[in-house]
Amino acid sequence: MLYHLDFQVEYPTGLSQQELFTVWAEEAEAALGAKQQGIVLDLWKCVGMRRVIAVVDVASPDVLDQILFDLPIMKKMGQHVQVQVTSLRRYEDFATDVRQRLLN
Repeated sequence: MLYHLDFQVEYPTGLSQQELFTVWAEEAEAALGAKQQGIVLDLWKCVGMRRVIAVVDVASPDVLDQILFDLPIMKKMGQHVQVQVTSLRRYEDFATDVRQRLLN
């Protein structure tokens, strides 16, 4: 199943820039590892914003929930991270469906 993930990250008060970069470095390592494994299909950091966008391919919503709970940034700053999740459908599948409906 494909999902679009939109992460909005707020910085907790009292967290130094060095501590923040440490969390971001751990998160980057985990995200790039997931990309190498094929779980994350693509990943973007929005310029000038505390926002990251990912497209992931996982077996089920349960698996996605488990992955999100285990992310370093969620474990350390979860109360400051909002994730908007959108289920995706491949456009090719949609186009095939539309063409089939025209035949009926």
